[in-house]
Amino acid sequence: MTTLPVGSRDHAGGPKDSIQELAREIATDLNCGTPVALGFECPLFVPLPEDPNYLTSARVGEKDRAWSAGAGAACLATGLTETVWILEKIRAGLIKPVAAHLEWKSFRASGTGLFLWEAFVTKMAKRLSHPGDAEAAVEYFYSRMPDVDEHNAISCTRVRSLIGAAILQTGWETDLALLGSSCIVLRVDG
Repeated sequence: MTTLPVGSRDHAGGPKDSIQELAREIATDLNCGTPVALGFECPLFVPLPEDPNYLTSARVGEKDRAWSAGAGAACLATGLTETVWILEKIRAGLIKPVAAHLEWKSFRASGTGLFLWEAFVTKMAKRLSHPGDAEAAVEYFYSRMPDVDEHNAISCTRVRSLIGAAILQTGWETDLALLGSSCIVLRVDG
C-alpha cells in the first residue's frame, strides 16, 4: 500500500514537490493494482447536530481544536478545492475505474482502490513544515496498521461530508449517501 502526502517521500524515496506529481504517482500506483491510502490534513466532514447552538462546535474527539476555529477553518477552505482537484486528476490518469473508499474494512477487503482519510496533526505533533506534518501523519497511519479503523479519533452522528461531495463531483462514485458519510480521522498528538 502507498500513502503519499504532498511534500513527503514516497515508497521509492523521491520527494513529492507538487500536487500534480502526487496525483500522477497515485494514478500510476492504482493502474498497477497497488492499493493507495491518501490522507488530507483538513476537516473532511463537519457535524450536523440537531441543536443549532452546536453547529460550529468541535466534533467529538477534537478536544480543544474545533473544526470551525482558526487553523481548522483555514485548512477546510483549502481542502474544499484541493480534494476535488487531486481526486479529479487521479481519476483522469486511471486506465480503468477503481473504487474510492471511506471505510477501512471495505478497502482492506477489496485489496485495491483508493482509501481516503483525514489526518489531524495537533500542535504537539507539528513539525517544522507542512511536509514534516504530512510525514508525521503517514508515520502514525502506518503505526496503526492493520487496525486503522480502531484508532478513529472523531465521531459524529450526522455529518456533511466534504470528501463525499468531492468523490461525487469527480465521478468516482454516484451514491448520494456519500454526502452524509464520515471517514476515519487519525489524530496525531505527538
